[in-house]
Amino acid sequence: MSNGQRLKKLMESEGMVIAPGAYDGMTAKLIQRAEFSSIYMTGGGTSSGFGYPDYGLLTMSEMVENAGRIVDAVDLPVISDADNGYGNELNVFRTIRAFEKAGVAGVHIEDQVFPKRCGHLDNKELISLDDYLAKIRAAADARRDKDFVIIARTDSRAELGFEEAVRRCNAALQAGADVAFLEAPQTIEEMRAVPIEVGGPCLLNVVRGGKSPDIDFQQAKDMGYRIAIVPG
Repeated sequence: MSNGQRLKKLMESEGMVIAPGAYDGMTAKLIQRAEFSSIYMTGGGTSSGFGYPDYGLLTMSEMVENAGRIVDAVDLPVISDADNGYGNELNVFRTIRAFEKAGVAGVHIEDQVFPKRCGHLDNKELISLDDYLAKIRAAADARRDKDFVIIARTDSRAELGFEEAVRRCNAALQAGADVAFLEAPQTIEEMRAVPIEVGGPCLLNVVRGGKSPDIDFQQAKDMGYRIAIVPG
């Protein structure tokens, strides 16, 4: 069974998968030892491990190499941050092939310009919806394993509003994504609305002290989220 299949089965059996953030093999081993069922390779944490802020300064190769080390260190499905795919749709195609070869269960790709910024920082810049969907289609086409999980992240809530963020999520699911990731909903009402208004499985980014209100995991599960990543 591939790691993508394992992640999908966990989403079915657990209702909501909790994936704490790892930035190297040791933190991944600690997460496995704490008996979580999945791991998230955090881009912000990986950047910190290199001594950089979360401003998209690492290359695709550096991210893939780190993801591969984490995969090798544990026996759990790993979800990885793939930033914005490191270029246009051609770069995204190569990015997906590289992450899949490294053994991760899936990745998320966002709609920010390059270089990107942490999703809970201000002044993010976005690409057009057409360019974003071209990346999602390229990601879906690039995977060799149909169960490799493509997670479509949009950072449009801050700049374009909640309705546009929902629209981008639904468009990305129609373009071939498996899971939608609406970054940084700003109220409890928005957090509740995401799994209702988005027509597919949804991921919640749990950033304590970030743009979204703090809720516990049971609340997130009751709202209908299928994956919760905890980068910190």
